[in-house]
Amino acid sequence: MDPFEVRMQFLSLIRKLNASQQSIQKVVGFALKFYTQCGEDLWDCIVEECQKGSINNRINILYFLDSLCEASLMAKSRPGVLGRGSHPDSSFYVDYVTRDLGKIVESVVPEGRTGLPNLMSTKQILEDWRSKRVLDPQKVDDALAALDARHIAGDNSPPPSPLAHAPPKPEALPRDEVFQRIEADRERHKRLRERRWVQPVTHTPVQTAPLASFMPLTDDADGADELAIDIEFENEWETTSDWNEDDDEAVAEENDLCYPRHTGRGEAPMDFS
Repeated sequence: MDPFEVRMQFLSLIRKLNASQQSIQKVVGFALKFYTQCGEDLWDCIVEECQKGSINNRINILYFLDSLCEASLMAKSRPGVLGRGSHPDSSFYVDYVTRDLGKIVESVVPEGRTGLPNLMSTKQILEDWRSKRVLDPQKVDDALAALDARHIAGDNSPPPSPLAHAPPKPEALPRDEVFQRIEADRERHKRLRERRWVQPVTHTPVQTAPLASFMPLTDDADGADELAIDIEFENEWETTSDWNEDDDEAVAEENDLCYPRHTGRGEAPMDFS
């Protein structure tokens, strides 16, 4: 199949994309199959469709990119799975997503009321990528900061003048598309909740880590070589609050339950023998 036929068939697949895993995996398999032949061209097709597609199709493309990044990292951990012609250090489409993340997010969540239906789902995917180190956390933080800054700017904007002409209301989606979007969001959120329980895995062959360690086995400078046990520790460390008075009270209660104080008259000490 020549590059033109690959492009036309890929465009046909991505335009028929929906929220089902069967549809997403079909496009993911096609994109990985022809990566070595015309990966850059296929990525241009993704960006183009993400910019001009409908608001529902754009969020479908973002969830497709989520599965595509996961499949790309799995392919990276198995050298030679895509045949010859691929660089051994390449992360396949993950490199493209990292490079154009800002452009993708801007297209999926356009400014104004038009992008509101995709806002929360986009943030969930970005936070999932950051926690599992799918993309560079700094890149993801920048994209999230851009979305938050846009929201803050909208809240601080002055109220419109009553003499000014009211802007035209955005065209409402047909009733059938609204119900389709509800069903699609239900399917996507179910899939996202299932994946939250999956701990991040290393995508490069490394030696098996010990079962327990009090010191990090790797550090941030290791990049893709960072072990899953260290990623999980960092996630828990960042979400744990500092020690405060509530923790002192909880420890005291647990201590009283384990070693009760005998203040009443006639009470004998507990026999631990």
